[in-house]
Amino acid sequence: MPVDEQLCAWPAQRMAQAVRRREVSAVELVSAHLDRIEQVNPAVNAVVSLVPEQALAQAREADARAARGDALGPLHGLPVAIKDLMDTAGIRTTYGSPIYADHVPRHDALIVQRMREAGAIVVGKTNTPEFGAGSHTFNPVFGPTRNPYALDRSAGGSSGGAAAALAARLLPLADGSDLGGSIRNPASFCNVVGLRPSAGRVGSTRPGDAWDPASVLGPMARSCADVALLLSVIAGPDDRAPLSLPEDGAALAVIAPYSFRGARVALSRTVDGLPFEPAVARVMDQVATRLAGLGAEVVEVEPDLSGADEAFQTLRSLEFVASYATEVRAHPALVKQSVRDDVAWGMALTAEQIARAQALRAEVFRRTQALVARFDLLIAPTSQLPPFPVEWEYPRRIAGVPMDRYYTWQRSCTRLTTTCLPVLALPAGFTDEGLPVGVQFVGRHRGEQRLLAQGAAWEEAVSDIMARQPNVVPA
Repeated sequence: MPVDEQLCAWPAQRMAQAVRRREVSAVELVSAHLDRIEQVNPAVNAVVSLVPEQALAQAREADARAARGDALGPLHGLPVAIKDLMDTAGIRTTYGSPIYADHVPRHDALIVQRMREAGAIVVGKTNTPEFGAGSHTFNPVFGPTRNPYALDRSAGGSSGGAAAALAARLLPLADGSDLGGSIRNPASFCNVVGLRPSAGRVGSTRPGDAWDPASVLGPMARSCADVALLLSVIAGPDDRAPLSLPEDGAALAVIAPYSFRGARVALSRTVDGLPFEPAVARVMDQVATRLAGLGAEVVEVEPDLSGADEAFQTLRSLEFVASYATEVRAHPALVKQSVRDDVAWGMALTAEQIARAQALRAEVFRRTQALVARFDLLIAPTSQLPPFPVEWEYPRRIAGVPMDRYYTWQRSCTRLTTTCLPVLALPAGFTDEGLPVGVQFVGRHRGEQRLLAQGAAWEEAVSDIMARQPNVVPA
């Protein structure tokens, strides 16, 4: 049967249902997305290391399984591209580094394995900064990813390729990773949805400190329902991941109805005193108005996040030592300065500084969890400024305030990382120049399912915002 020309704009759940019912074949679905990638990706540079022949062969196998009546996974036939920090067997994985420009792993990362087992078809990778460092996607291997809403602007990072691919309708679902905002910031910049789950919700066997709750893997999509679909596949325990939670992820696919009528919502405008550009502040005014219109009691509150900056800065540098000190020592000329700086900062840490940072993180978690428990939800702006020029390495000033490190401008995200609570990034509005601005919904400890229900209710209130497609992408 003829494929709807708008197929690539369908929700992922609708795509999966159509393939299961054999209304659309996996070959048709994958081919449609490959055609769109060919048409649009040269402008945005979101998908890299494309493997079209491999993907089409797997799509034909998927259709054969459907024809035989085999059991089909929840992502059966859906095309995906994997963030280029995650190993993919037989597909080049560079980590955005020239050191690994020709690296082809022999094994899939756990998250990739789970997506494949659920029936997803990998068509390539999504672009990322070098070693995922910084919330702006560019690297010496593939160059910068551009924002589909404005090609002269950043798509954010480090999951910038994933967010741009979703916004441009190149993919229906994408995986991301988040340490200091790497899912949330690109979701804000590209008008899509991303979930930073609780530590251990998505089991990971990545190298580094397996006991650190700061760096997590999570789902991205164009709606909360599709985020829940991908979360249900990638969530779950693994014996090699000591923080992994024991719950099976399948139940997370269901989002219960939620109403903001009568809900008490804590609204933070500055994430405990940070500078924000006026364009973001104006969108937050609109957020407060919309929440009140939904029947919520909006209480303006600034959470006490004292100690969060010190804790994040210290523990981030410690993680960079664990993850990238070997590359810095062996190939200093091939590693960008920001990564070298983070490793150097980590190497200079004392045991007392590390112990203090861990204690501060525990205090921030307890204070913020207690605050969220008094309300139904905590809401805050995602990024401190709209998408910035793609030529910048990072913003040097926000509202006139200088940024002392390459990630300081992300503190609206990094402070919430330190709370160790789940955070859902959602579209909120646009600037007068047509640039996306997002909000963060902060949930209760391990409360992803309720958080997604709240996000789905918000989506209904901002359906006009979420339906606004990039001008650069043909409708």
